[in-house]
Amino acid sequence: MPVLISDKVYHIYNHAIGSENLFREDDNYIYFLSKWQKYISPIAESYAFCLMPNHFHFLIKVKDQEEIKRKLHLTGLENLSGVISKQFSNLFNSYAKAYNKRFNRRGSLFIRPFKAKEITHNSYLSRIIFYIHHNPIHHGFTNSLDYWPHSSYQDFLYKEESFLNRKAVIDWYGDVSSFKDFHEQPIVKLNKLEKKFGS
Repeated sequence: MPVLISDKVYHIYNHAIGSENLFREDDNYIYFLSKWQKYISPIAESYAFCLMPNHFHFLIKVKDQEEIKRKLHLTGLENLSGVISKQFSNLFNSYAKAYNKRFNRRGSLFIRPFKAKEITHNSYLSRIIFYIHHNPIHHGFTNSLDYWPHSSYQDFLYKEESFLNRKAVIDWYGDVSSFKDFHEQPIVKLNKLEKKFGS
């Protein structure tokens, strides 16, 4: 498992094993996000996401130690990096168990370990969110951000409630209009972004 550190920003991504899909039905996407909120929201702020049929991307910031302890009702004696890793393990195991039951399959579903790349420069933040939101276009599932329902792009423009820290993201762009304008740019340098941030 990757070691995630408090107050650091990470691009989290993972892929299904082999040619498997992680999500076969709309309900799968919804269920995964509910599990994400259950296991990851106590330990991290979520800034953006995109769920694809066979992989996913999230941009998160790990919460400070005291907040994690408070959210998870820890005594303070635990190994915090181990606790954070355990939350991700619980997420993947819980989802895979339900998925296997739903589709009458057995065995692991996610590649292990999941990937976590630290975002060390503020200049990357807008670009990595652009990259995450454009994944469905890049992989040929749609030709418009508005037509892919399983990403956070619509959370910023159309939804009244969200588990994301939308204010922080909009502040990076300036305002909602600037957020939308940035995302409507032609896709450029995507291959370089892939090498830097993952597929």
